[in-house]
Amino acid sequence: MKLHKQSSMTQRRDEETLSGQNSPYLSKTPKHPRSLPRSINYLFKEQRLLFILVGILIGSTFFILQPILSRLGPPQELHPFHALTANQQRQSFQFHRTSSFGAKTGRVPVGIGRRRLRIVVTGGAGFVGSHLVDKLIDRGDEVIVIDNFFTGRKDNLVHHFRNPRFELIRHDVVEPILLERVGAKFLLTSTSEVYGDPLEHPQKETYWGNVNPIGERSCYDEGKRTAETLTMDYHRGAGVEVRIARIFNTYGPRMCLDDGRVVSNFVAQAIRRQPMTVYGDGKQTRSFQYVSDLVDGLVALMEGEHVGPFNLGNPGEFTMLELAEIVKETIDSSATIEFRPNTADDPHMRKPDITKAKELLNWEPKVPLREGLPRMVSDFRNRILNEDEGKGN
Repeated sequence: MKLHKQSSMTQRRDEETLSGQNSPYLSKTPKHPRSLPRSINYLFKEQRLLFILVGILIGSTFFILQPILSRLGPPQELHPFHALTANQQRQSFQFHRTSSFGAKTGRVPVGIGRRRLRIVVTGGAGFVGSHLVDKLIDRGDEVIVIDNFFTGRKDNLVHHFRNPRFELIRHDVVEPILLERVGAKFLLTSTSEVYGDPLEHPQKETYWGNVNPIGERSCYDEGKRTAETLTMDYHRGAGVEVRIARIFNTYGPRMCLDDGRVVSNFVAQAIRRQPMTVYGDGKQTRSFQYVSDLVDGLVALMEGEHVGPFNLGNPGEFTMLELAEIVKETIDSSATIEFRPNTADDPHMRKPDITKAKELLNWEPKVPLREGLPRMVSDFRNRILNEDEGKGN
């Protein structure tokens, strides 16, 4: 019995020894050492070392130049501020305010200067747009103007050409343009024309208007109403921060001499000693605000927290005959008036209710017509004189 157990144990050890020779858990036979360590050999294969050195060089360059580029790059904004679209009658401009990081910050404590903004103004070479650019540059912002010069003029901006904070791009906004948009606020400058021939007087922002959708003026009127619709759709659907201003009749220096607006028409005709053209009986009313008041209102709207729409206009109301008399007093008391048939769908009354702007924007116009008109007349005299000299008159 004992001999049998010993034999069995001996047989078991022999089997374990034989099977153990093929066991995967036994230490492998040592390999011949390579000429280079494995990690170094890996680096030299397929030019990996070259790619690593290039990556280190690029990374080092970025960290060296980043502080310099950050000082040269666009500054942060204080809090959200056309973009803008500003539209004054037939002229449109957009006003966009951007931040280099897109992050909103709180109010700046008293005693600390405001940080510079980078602002895009489309239509900035036009009448209202150029005055807005002046204000933004004067307060220290960086301004990029985009204009196709259809109605705008380079002369309106020539005094900024040497300013390093000013840039002018000739471009039609109908075509796409690539701009960095980070935390930008968008301002649509709509118009009082959205009220059409109003049945409410004065007009409040809650009034939906009385517009002929197929009339001679409908392309402009309905176009502006559509612009407001699209702006609010982007605000509600895409979260775009927007502001809407409804601009009433505005006048001042740099208006086009022959743009067909009543103030510029009367002033240019009186200076040229031509009869002032009054359409209809001249009893239709308008309200006229000076351009600096409008610019202040646009800035207040952009820096406020309310979307709008806001009426921006001067509640002072004048008939066309009253306006003609003021122009005569200012330019030439002997000027005459010529009556012509009225145009289609011409509004009978136009006067803004600016209660909302007063309460929420702390804004109201300051320049009365009799004070602002002489400033415009001086500008028109110089330009008409230069125009006549160019023609050899």
